Parts: sequence; structure tokens; C-alpha cells
Amino acid sequence: MKSDLSNICFYAKGKVDVETLTKENFISTENMKPNKGGIVKAASLPSTIQTQSYSKGDVLVSNIRPYFKKIWFAKESGGCSNDILILRAKEGIVPQFLYYVLSDDAFFNYATATAKGTKMPRGDKTAIMQYQVPVYDRKTQDKIASLLGDIDAKIEVNQKINDNLTYAMSQAKQRRYQPSGARSRKAVYRRCFIGRMPDSSRLSRERSLAA
Repeated sequence: MKSDLSNICFYAKGKVDVETLTKENFISTENMKPNKGGIVKAASLPSTIQTQSYSKGDVLVSNIRPYFKKIWFAKESGGCSNDILILRAKEGIVPQFLYYVLSDDAFFNYATATAKGTKMPRGDKTAIMQYQVPVYDRKTQDKIASLLGDIDAKIEVNQKINDNLTYAMSQAKQRRYQPSGARSRKAVYRRCFIGRMPDSSRLSRERSLAA
């Protein structure tokens, strides 16, 4: 069973004084990394008096050129530019589950297909809220979010190893180490957001791959 994205989240609206922000908690399209890579420290703060505000647990998505797949799960409160969509989970929806729904490649493909403009396409906010998402109870949402969170944690650790080995490996075989866990993550996405929800035993087996 599926429903519109608008049934599980909404666009958060709020303002924050720029003078209260830092380069660490100001988010713009410039300091969001492509391919779901998170964020880096902002180069500067905006010159305006106020900007959009976000809260811990919100999902921030760059609305410019959605095919770059820029997304971040807010671990703190802060401010962001107007080119960022702030999606906030509704009551009864696990914020981390919302993040993984929006991290799915299918969402970015949909946002790209329905975007407006050609030179610098922007996501259509109305169409985005019509994106079809799976309907799960809160217990299942927690399981999915926990499982994918475990896999992401392993990928992050292995990516750090990858970064440290880049130079040495380029000297040896000129190829990069691929972080383990990536295939497991894709498999869970296929089962949770495209196919049917895996049963408890399957979830346990996928979790073991992230251990």
C-alpha cells in the first residue's frame, strides 16, 4: 500500500536571525555534497538579516538540480538558504524513516522528472508532495530506520578507511576500495521501498551484514 508523501511529512516554515548562526549550522546548496554525501562547513553566511530555520530531525533536500541527490538529516537546529526544502515528519512518522524514504534513488528520479526549468531545474514542490511512498506502522518504520542506519554507519567507517588508503592504493593498483555495506543498503531499499517489506528474519539477516 502506498500514499502521497504529503501524508507523512510537510514543508517546515520558519525564520532565524543570521547573526545567531555559524558556518557549521548554515546549510546551502553549495555546502551540501552530491550523491547523499551529507554536508561540509559553509564557506560564508548569507548577508540577509534572516533566513529559513530548520530543527533537529528535519530532512533537508536541495531543490536545485535534484539529480545531484543532495540530502541531509539534521542532527541539530540551524538555518538554511531558500533553495533548500525542509521536510518535517508528521506525528506518528519516524524522522529517520522519512529520511530514508527521501534518500531512495526513486525519489530523486521522480523529483528530476517533475522538475521545472532546463538550465537550472528546480523541484516542483507540489509534485514532490504527490510522490508515492510505502505505508508502514511505526514499529516497522523503526525497524527499517534502524537497519539502514546500521548499514550507513558501517559504510561511513569503511569510507574513512577508503579515504586513508586512497594514496597508497593509487600507487599500487590505481583503483579504490569499495566500502562494504553498499550492496546490503541497496538490497534493503529494494525490499522496503519498491518491493514488499521483508519479514523479521530477513531484516535480521540484512542487519548481520552491517555488523
